[in-house]
Amino acid sequence: MKKLYIALALLTVILDQATKYLVNNFITPFSTIEILPFLNLINVRNTGSAFGMFRGLGNNIFIIISLAAIAFIFYMLIKGREDRFSLSLVLGGATGNLLDRVFRGSVVDFIDVFAGRLHWPAFNVADSALTIGIGLIFIKLFLNRHETSENKLHKTQN
Repeated sequence: MKKLYIALALLTVILDQATKYLVNNFITPFSTIEILPFLNLINVRNTGSAFGMFRGLGNNIFIIISLAAIAFIFYMLIKGREDRFSLSLVLGGATGNLLDRVFRGSVVDFIDVFAGRLHWPAFNVADSALTIGIGLIFIKLFLNRHETSENKLHKTQN
């Protein structure tokens, strides 16, 4: 069963890197391809963290942080009983962006979602997997905490 989750992480990395390969080879830097009234494909580089924050820290610090996070997530995926589906998405996303940092010196972002003149920071498949995985982990933590509170309340009433 653990192999299934490792395969999901690997599939996430492959999809992420394949889309970035296509973007690098078919979309010139900073050009725009209109897809829908709220969605463009672009070709930009992110040298910072999420949303381009902390650019001044340099690529090496993000590589070190990524390696530590990947090692921890991989350990949790193999040894833990946590939500393996969510962890595999986080592992795949973190690995995809790490590969960019190591081999390109920055992360390739290409999905541009917007409303009018308001644009969300550009992102990629790895970012999407990270966001979904982390979001699912938080939802599960919230639901488990809510259930625990409900159970304690029910026990004190009896």
